[in-house]
Amino acid sequence: MLDPQTLYNTNPDVVGDPALKGLPLIISLTGFMDAGHVVSQVSEELLEILEHEMVAEFDADQLMDYRGRRPKITFVEDHLTDYQPHRLELHRMFDGLGEPFLLLTGVEPDLQWERFVSSVIGLVTELEVPLISWLHAIPMPVPHTRPIGVTLHGNRTDIIDGMNAWRPTAELQASIGHVLELRLIEAGHDVVGHVIHVPHYLAEAEYPPAAVAGLEYVGATARLVLPTDRLRETGRDVERQIARQVGNSTEVQSVVASLEKRYDEYADGAARRSLLVKDNSELASAEELGAAVEAYLASPQAEEESTLLWDTEFLGTTPIDYGTTDGSSDEHGSGGQPTGELDGRDEGPAGPGPRSAV
Repeated sequence: MLDPQTLYNTNPDVVGDPALKGLPLIISLTGFMDAGHVVSQVSEELLEILEHEMVAEFDADQLMDYRGRRPKITFVEDHLTDYQPHRLELHRMFDGLGEPFLLLTGVEPDLQWERFVSSVIGLVTELEVPLISWLHAIPMPVPHTRPIGVTLHGNRTDIIDGMNAWRPTAELQASIGHVLELRLIEAGHDVVGHVIHVPHYLAEAEYPPAAVAGLEYVGATARLVLPTDRLRETGRDVERQIARQVGNSTEVQSVVASLEKRYDEYADGAARRSLLVKDNSELASAEELGAAVEAYLASPQAEEESTLLWDTEFLGTTPIDYGTTDGSSDEHGSGGQPTGELDGRDEGPAGPGPRSAV
């Protein structure tokens, strides 16, 4: 393996500061299972609102497959401008109360995973990071009318046990976040991963309430006050538009009611029970857990629900416009993301679902 320390450059004006040591680290990398665009919204909100300064910048040319995931560039009349290269950066941030923390953000590397992980572990060790929190989001068969759920994992049982009462076993495709968690724990560091549960029929569009939940859960873990006001306000507008569209269709009302009934049946009498626990209260086998959500999303019922909600209401002739408050719509949602369009790496609501909720 090439020297991991040559994979990044540090900011000499910051890296020598003794106050840089002992800060919690939040990892928010896009490119893997970002249902509701939760991770991208969280990263953008933190970078746009909070005071921050660069600590280290990774060499994207060594880590990215540009032809597999092309950067964006803008053509204006007769010239090109606004080239947006892939970035992987470590920042020192200051939360709403001025408390410092570290944020590793950018695009998930395509190449040299182990070398990248080794470089992150080196930085974590050098900066004496006490706790690493990371975030991603998955589509789940849950209604938008219920609280956003979360699954926690890692080695901080004092935090995780308060949220998770179940212990599934499943095989799934790894992300760089998973590998970072595994290797960081092997190196003796404390890590907590957060999986935000996004209603599967809203998974392809930006869903601000799920991003708010992500900020709140990660903030609580790291004991930070993270900004949620703008996303919360945008989320209220989105929820009003969803409620209005649901109210205009008895068929959609029936679908949402069915999801609510299923959710409440699982939640009733078991405050921390997983949606994947079997009816007899026993944990499902690894195969059952691994296929539970996937089987639901592939079922005729889920296909009918998703098609009805996605095509005829949410993304059809009356798409939800996340960028306006008056109910009018245009062809793009918040942040210029085409409504209902994925980044090319995730499947739609009727496509293959996650293997499990971890």
